[in-house]
Amino acid sequence: MALILGGCAPTGQDERAQFLDAPAMERTLARSGLKVADASAWPREEWWRAFRSAELDGVIDKALRDNQSLRKAEDSLRSADALVQVAGARLLPEVQATFGMRQSRNPLHGVVASYNPAQGGLEKTMAFINPLALTYEFDFWQKNRALLDAAIGESAAQEAELEQARLLLTASVARAYLRGYAAARQLDVARALTRLRRDLVSLAETRFHTGLDSLDGVQTARAEFENAVRREAAAEALVALQKNALARLIGEGPDATRNLYAGRGAPAPAAPPLPRSLPVELLVHRPDLAAALRRAEAAAARIHVAKTLFLPSVDLAITGGFEASVTSTKISKLAGYLFTPSAIGYAASPGLRLPIFQGGRLSGNLEAQRADFDQAVDSYNETLLQAAQQVADASANLKRACAEYEAQSRFLRVARTQYDLAQTRLRDGLKDRREIVAERADLLESGFAQRALEGDRLIAAVDLYQALGGGYAGGPPVDAPKPAPEADPLTPAVEAIQSLGGG
Repeated sequence: MALILGGCAPTGQDERAQFLDAPAMERTLARSGLKVADASAWPREEWWRAFRSAELDGVIDKALRDNQSLRKAEDSLRSADALVQVAGARLLPEVQATFGMRQSRNPLHGVVASYNPAQGGLEKTMAFINPLALTYEFDFWQKNRALLDAAIGESAAQEAELEQARLLLTASVARAYLRGYAAARQLDVARALTRLRRDLVSLAETRFHTGLDSLDGVQTARAEFENAVRREAAAEALVALQKNALARLIGEGPDATRNLYAGRGAPAPAAPPLPRSLPVELLVHRPDLAAALRRAEAAAARIHVAKTLFLPSVDLAITGGFEASVTSTKISKLAGYLFTPSAIGYAASPGLRLPIFQGGRLSGNLEAQRADFDQAVDSYNETLLQAAQQVADASANLKRACAEYEAQSRFLRVARTQYDLAQTRLRDGLKDRREIVAERADLLESGFAQRALEGDRLIAAVDLYQALGGGYAGGPPVDAPKPAPEADPLTPAVEAIQSLGGG
């Protein structure tokens, strides 16, 4: 008995996981160089419209309607909402009506006749109608309420995860579109470079055949031409890959995006200002962080449910109706007895359940729920730190992309000025055509690099919009208390029961 009771006694709770406070990042954001605004400066819900591209708006609207992964997330939310309704039903009495009928004949030499020969060969008809059959569990310890809270928490987490799926989808579509847009502009430059390099090869060959230059010049021009051909092929492939990715994201086949970038409407540069409320309000504006907290709340409610299983429960069952039986197979004869006051009967059955010894099952279940809660808290903490890092990384990357794009733009203006001067010298007879073509090639090379940096700047802005939650504002208030399941008033009673070997 000592060994058995010792096996049921609590072994001591490990230290429970604790929620982290908002990480410090004020100095990091101050060095980002981005504009800082008041607390209302978080991105709006349809954040992609800040790029002012009708084509991008249409692609994202199509993805939100037809993307299969988003539909699966919506199906999961409907399932979670239905489970809330199922859990809520436990708080109410269950009422049903029952009806039963039986016709029988006792065998002449059967078991019944062996005890009472007079019953041998008798035919009987019996029936009962219970229009009221009520069962109800008195929720003294708020077990059923905790089950409902857990279901509500899971539903809220699923809703936040649906918003996270929408954010990931819109950000992925925006990246693919903007990356494809930049690649399409690079492709234009690459094709112009290929034509120009072809002209340089012709010039080099002409100079070689006329004895004005050596074969080395021809080989150099041919190598540069082949490099331009490879660059054009790479840019063309990148455009095709981004179009295919967009087709998959919007739930269509590859042909659906073949005509993208035909109009070449340029997206406007966009960048959200950094809210002054960072990082405190990340919980409100990051759907993944809100989902992690809702999961922890649901896990805390399940700990309460596990604790109530150590305590007594009271059930009540009430039935009432009509019951009759006749020694005959004529149903009409039975009806004369069934619907009379003398056929009325009822039963009230209160019941008390008191767990005494469960072989450690209840304690094991409680520890399992505590471990799930710790895992949910650790997941929340990990998501919080990741959210802060993503905001810091995205702001630093946007600052870098903008600086590089502006520097390249200044360099391109200088290169264009040099090219204009070279054309002037050509008209004055101070330069030949080959040098002008070479200057033009250098200008196109600078333009090719600028197109890539333009795409980097646009995509860096998308990363920052996503890091700031993409317009989501449905998270818990920042001052809302975090779940603390060990502060449950049932905890001392449960620990006392465990110390006595219960559970």
